[in-house]
Amino acid sequence: MSNHFKVFSGSSNPKLAELISKELGQPLGRVKLSRFKSGEHYCLYEESIRNCDVFLVQTFSGPINEHFVELLVMIDAAKRASAKTINLVVPYYGYSRQERKSAPREPISAKMVADVLTTVGADRVITIDLHSPAIQGFFNIPVDHLTALDLISDYIQKKNIPNPIIVSPDAGRATTAENLANILYAPFAIMIKKRPAHNESVITHIIGDVEGKTPIIIEDLIDTGTTIVNVVEGLKERGANDVYVCATHPVFSGPALQRLDHPSIKEVVITDSIAIPEERSDRFKVLSVAPLLSNAIRINREGGSISSLFKYGGV
Repeated sequence: MSNHFKVFSGSSNPKLAELISKELGQPLGRVKLSRFKSGEHYCLYEESIRNCDVFLVQTFSGPINEHFVELLVMIDAAKRASAKTINLVVPYYGYSRQERKSAPREPISAKMVADVLTTVGADRVITIDLHSPAIQGFFNIPVDHLTALDLISDYIQKKNIPNPIIVSPDAGRATTAENLANILYAPFAIMIKKRPAHNESVITHIIGDVEGKTPIIIEDLIDTGTTIVNVVEGLKERGANDVYVCATHPVFSGPALQRLDHPSIKEVVITDSIAIPEERSDRFKVLSVAPLLSNAIRINREGGSISSLFKYGGV
């Protein structure tokens, strides 16, 4: 089977790609990625991929535009090298927060990214915890939308956190918070906030009693960390214990790592969908999505149901 499918890594998260290949029992494919003096991307597959099912692992971490264009060049090179299918393993789908117009004359950038990936030659996308599940509908090719909720909930369950309450930082995460609350047999609360500007938020209300409880915040991604810290401080003001923070995608822009090293945060539970610095506080616990992604690749190759990967139901 290894002669008919190959996994290649972009430059955004090679460690994750290595782990995926290890789970699949074969080495990463050889590809040369470089830049011209002008900054233009170059890609050369250093082995034949003719009639192969090719899986390209590239997460949209910073610098996101560089990694996006690099992936486009990899797709084009694979298409021109007569790959049978080109499957994108994109753990974190960037531009996902621009999935609708919230003001006049704004773009819907998540749709634009989907259109470009499809036009260049992608045949399938495998991704994890989209900011909005409706983004799947932006593609005219199959999308396998996985979730790290099982991974995170299994880890939290093993900690036996006393008197937990699941907290959604906003109404948009309420369904995920409710799912985690059902898994842990815990109550849940919702924060009501307003956003005066991008990456800024102000907590206005908390629906639910958090006094004397241990909050477990669940998010799809953490960017600057400002919202999470505001939520944590809002919970503490209302008598909550120190907080656990859980998120799939550690985008971590600017001083987010330092901001989240907060005395009222017991632990930040994230995945390796995006690579983060090795030098970090012990407060950060990284769970690997490599087994989840490798199983999705295996199902696509051998047949079966992606829903078998969801212990507590899909997204």
